[in-house]
Amino acid sequence: MKVLIDTCVVVDFREQRQPFAESALKVFMLAGSGEINGYITAKSVTDIYYLIHRITHSDSVTRETLEKLFSIVEILDTTSNDICLALSSTISDYEDAVMIETGIREKMDCIVTRNLKDYKKAKFTVYSPEEFCSITSQ
Repeated sequence: MKVLIDTCVVVDFREQRQPFAESALKVFMLAGSGEINGYITAKSVTDIYYLIHRITHSDSVTRETLEKLFSIVEILDTTSNDICLALSSTISDYEDAVMIETGIREKMDCIVTRNLKDYKKAKFTVYSPEEFCSITSQ
């Protein structure tokens, strides 16, 4: 299963944000074990860097975190076409629309995010981390 993981899930996992950390950890355990194929977008990497650096105030810790993340998930390129298609998307949040267009082009099976409300009009399945862990444990 090809799973696009949203930025918030990455940060929940890294920063152990409660009450979200446990389900985020399970998503990354599934990716790390190869039970799913986990992906993030290239665009989200800069967001992840910014958010983690803002918390840690350490470039080296942030870069080490990204290196560990890259050993678990693959990075999807965001193309100029994804960017242009997102402009005419029915998804009101532009960053989310870019992620969705990237996911469509890369034939993702689903997105895992805590931000379900912004993905209601996505053209493929969207799960919260809790929902995703529930369906994958069956």
